[in-house]
Amino acid sequence: MAITEEAPPGTETGPGTETGAESRGVNSSLVLTLLLVLAVLAQSPIRGLLGTPLMQSWMTVFVAVTVQALPFLVLGVLLSAALAVFVPPSFFARALPSRPALAVPVAGVAGAILPGCECASVPVAGALVRRGVTPAAALAFLLSAPAINPIVLTATAVAFPRNPEMVLGRFAASLLVACAMGWLWQRLGRTDWLRPPAHGAHEGATKGEAFWNSVRHDTVHAGGFLVLGAMASATLKAVAPASWLRTAAGNPLVAILALAVLAVLLSICSEADAFVAASLTQFSLTAKLVFLVVGPMIDLKLFAMQAGTFGRTFALRFAPVTFAMAVAGAVVTGTVLL
Repeated sequence: MAITEEAPPGTETGPGTETGAESRGVNSSLVLTLLLVLAVLAQSPIRGLLGTPLMQSWMTVFVAVTVQALPFLVLGVLLSAALAVFVPPSFFARALPSRPALAVPVAGVAGAILPGCECASVPVAGALVRRGVTPAAALAFLLSAPAINPIVLTATAVAFPRNPEMVLGRFAASLLVACAMGWLWQRLGRTDWLRPPAHGAHEGATKGEAFWNSVRHDTVHAGGFLVLGAMASATLKAVAPASWLRTAAGNPLVAILALAVLAVLLSICSEADAFVAASLTQFSLTAKLVFLVVGPMIDLKLFAMQAGTFGRTFALRFAPVTFAMAVAGAVVTGTVLL
């Protein structure tokens, strides 16, 4: 895009003067070159480090989690982009009942047939509120869609082949919490806590541009969080003493709280989190279910997205209540089904 604004006083723009972007590009290239040179010079120590049993164990877990989750992540990103771009928000407004008490469970169940990750559910929920859908129903959809859609449930079944009840437990607990939060907002929520978004993220672009922009954005963000989650899981398995994990896993309350907090900190995409949970073999199925229910509903990146979409006043009230409700719902469901 051409720059038409005048340069600030004192800024030289003549030939031979680097712009800020060019400087950053040169610096990035220089840093990359230096890193490659250092890697070549230190290849013998690096080869020796990678050959240690600790690093081999780390690499095995990291590659296993990443390779298992990647196909579901790609499929979910493509479907999520198609949903966000080609299905008009007005469709949901027409499909939901006019009574908020009935719209909440309908919107929650709609998340089961409309695939999308949590990164996509936030702008979709914002679009629903902007198009006149009651906030209670939009929030129920916001919480349920990333957790109970077909891709996430299929990934959960693949990650837990010997525990098919985990799929039912994840579906039931997530839908229960999503509807409970919707009804709770209908009962206690105030309109001045919620700041409806002014415009959509892709307005002004063609559908093709919006689709590929959404795919590129979600792939970078979700893929980055998948790599971070896989690295954290591998580090936890390789570095943490087995006695620590056995101690935490041996206390049901500590195990549940530990995996609930871990789900918030890791911020893994819901299409990949089941493989990370399955790798935590020391913990009970109920603790793993807490990890799978809490993560898609509230984590660090979701808090930032909700604050940016609906306002900080909303996020500061909604996030802690969602965390407590997700933990309680998962524990109750796990006690009954697992």
